Amino acid sequence: MKSPHQNFKSIVSAGIAVFILSCLSACTENDPNQTSEVAASFSIAVIPDTQNYLDYKHQSAEGFAIDSSQLFIQQMQYIADHSIKQGGHIAFVASVGDVWQHQTLAMDTDHQQRDFKAVENPYFAVEIEVTDKTTELEIPLAIEGYRILNDTGIPFGVAPGNHDYDAMWSAAEYPPNLSKSPRELTMTPEDLGMLHIGGLDNFRSAFGSNSAFFKDKPWYIGSFNGGANSAQLFSAGGYRFLHFALEMQAADDVLEWVRNIIKDNPGLPTIITTHDYLNVSGQRQANPIVDLDRIDPSHHNSAEELWTKLISQQDQIFLLLCGHQHGQATRIDDNNYGNKVYQVLADYQDRGQVGLDAGQAVSQYTGKPVGLGDGWFRLMQFELALEVPRIVVTTYSSHYQSLSSELEPYAAWYKEHEQPTMTDEQFHASEEFELVLSDFQQRFGMPK
Repeated sequence: MKSPHQNFKSIVSAGIAVFILSCLSACTENDPNQTSEVAASFSIAVIPDTQNYLDYKHQSAEGFAIDSSQLFIQQMQYIADHSIKQGGHIAFVASVGDVWQHQTLAMDTDHQQRDFKAVENPYFAVEIEVTDKTTELEIPLAIEGYRILNDTGIPFGVAPGNHDYDAMWSAAEYPPNLSKSPRELTMTPEDLGMLHIGGLDNFRSAFGSNSAFFKDKPWYIGSFNGGANSAQLFSAGGYRFLHFALEMQAADDVLEWVRNIIKDNPGLPTIITTHDYLNVSGQRQANPIVDLDRIDPSHHNSAEELWTKLISQQDQIFLLLCGHQHGQATRIDDNNYGNKVYQVLADYQDRGQVGLDAGQAVSQYTGKPVGLGDGWFRLMQFELALEVPRIVVTTYSSHYQSLSSELEPYAAWYKEHEQPTMTDEQFHASEEFELVLSDFQQRFGMPK
């Protein structure tokens, strides 16, 4: 099977494809003098939620059919091997968070001091398990994977997801409804309760501003809250880009920090990666069970508030990447300046065909395959020297070594769980598509 960089003929015109393939190995990450299609052709790899790969329960030592962590290592190795510095096409890596699975605290000190209370909730007993395996196994595996990227020198940013926080608990304000039968339950806080999170010491231990990944890196240009929020620069395709990795449903002080970094880096096309922003219908709505702004509005902003307060007001922001909600979605809105902002969701953590292939039984709780991720991640191929620039979005599995369109049973495996109302054709189209950057050159100039 072909890898994405070998498969351009299926997604771009044949003439450009041949030109790119013949010259790509000569391109470098930071050559601002090239202005050809090749110079303006590069990819961003977007890593969806990897928590199920690193879950200690999904390893052979715990009786699972495979070491699912090897899917994670394989994915990171593929991205590293196809980075520009290794002769490939990937110039930057954005991780949407939920790197690992479990927590180490029942509740963090800040929320205890603010008198938050937890309640027993049998519906989320597995979800909110506190275990030493987090620091003994899951976080070290995460560091091992990102060290593969780090060793290549490729710049990357990691946004914390709810599972990366030190604590996650069932909020006492929304107790579960235990009087209903399982068949009567709805996906609402009134039935299932609501989860809340706090503390980022674990995340900072791996991805903080003083971590080996980021300390003294020239492309890591700023952080807030110890690296829970971070800013990176990378050069590719004749442009310098600014990227932010932001904590989940970030508060006003985080947004002000972003504004200041943008002010200090005027004119740069800017990308934001954050964990929770779009749902699978393309709405800016939180998962109703993990709605941080609803529980603690003074310390969080909803996705709509993030749009209103920050994204729509900053014309340099043209792209937002997110995960958290299981599936895929894309929406395009005009900002306050009349320019396009492309907002893209991808989260494949529910995909468990690899486990089934290895003989793993379906989940005793859901009757579905145990979610792993199956090696799937997003590649966003930027073509910026065309008369009308574009991003070609594809979905690739480092395990199956296949694009979504090349794998015959793709829709049969995944559509029912992620987009049951779509046709197979619509489902495939949600995984391979183009974003036409109609105003990119007007906003940011021609590639140099």
